[in-house]
Amino acid sequence: MKKLELIYEGKAKKIFTTDITEQLIVEFKDDATAFNGQKKGEINKKGVLNNEISIIFFDLLAKHQIPHHQIKRISAKEVLVEKLEIIPVEVVMRNKVAGSLAERIGLKEGTMLKKPILEFYYKNDELGDPMINQFHIDSLELATVDELEEMSWLAFQINEILYDFLQEKEIDLIDFKLEFGKNKAGKVILGDEISPDTCRFWDLETGEKLDKDRFRRDLGNVTAAYQEILKRIQDGDNK
Repeated sequence: MKKLELIYEGKAKKIFTTDITEQLIVEFKDDATAFNGQKKGEINKKGVLNNEISIIFFDLLAKHQIPHHQIKRISAKEVLVEKLEIIPVEVVMRNKVAGSLAERIGLKEGTMLKKPILEFYYKNDELGDPMINQFHIDSLELATVDELEEMSWLAFQINEILYDFLQEKEIDLIDFKLEFGKNKAGKVILGDEISPDTCRFWDLETGEKLDKDRFRRDLGNVTAAYQEILKRIQDGDNK
């Protein structure tokens, strides 16, 4: 397997073709952005940490029969994945109130929701990834009804698996973003990453933020927070 052409470079990752048509290499970057690119910076060792954290989470989900694109680690910053046709709908799962949800519904950050909330966002950087609903998705033909149902079902399953796992690690899973795509067979599977860049992780006892909010809100010790997440989820077997 050979790393070939750079076909995409985003805020946090580069994607390369390989000599195997249906496989790509994802390289994680140390670059960091927030507020739709308005704030930019670099987080030391972020690429290495996010790659390793995401690999652990995807391996955990595979043990629970959640289909995803990850194949294997290539290097400290690189992972081999199955090529997907990305569905331009981001799925956000929320267990507690934080971020934009606190602003929209007027509840204090950290308020426990009686039931998890699922939200959809249009994956479009130029528009700032606006929030949409199933009627927008249907009208714009971003995904079929069946695809949206599958994405939603998988998101709730993933939330349950990760939430229970992280509680054992003394980590509170506040909310997180997922992306899905269709593989060569047309099956909807999980793509992208699961890391402190795409999730809100708080210490279960103290409420300390252990995620990208440390960068967004200038809280400092960003690398240390990412390292703490990796340390905790590496401890013991990922059951």
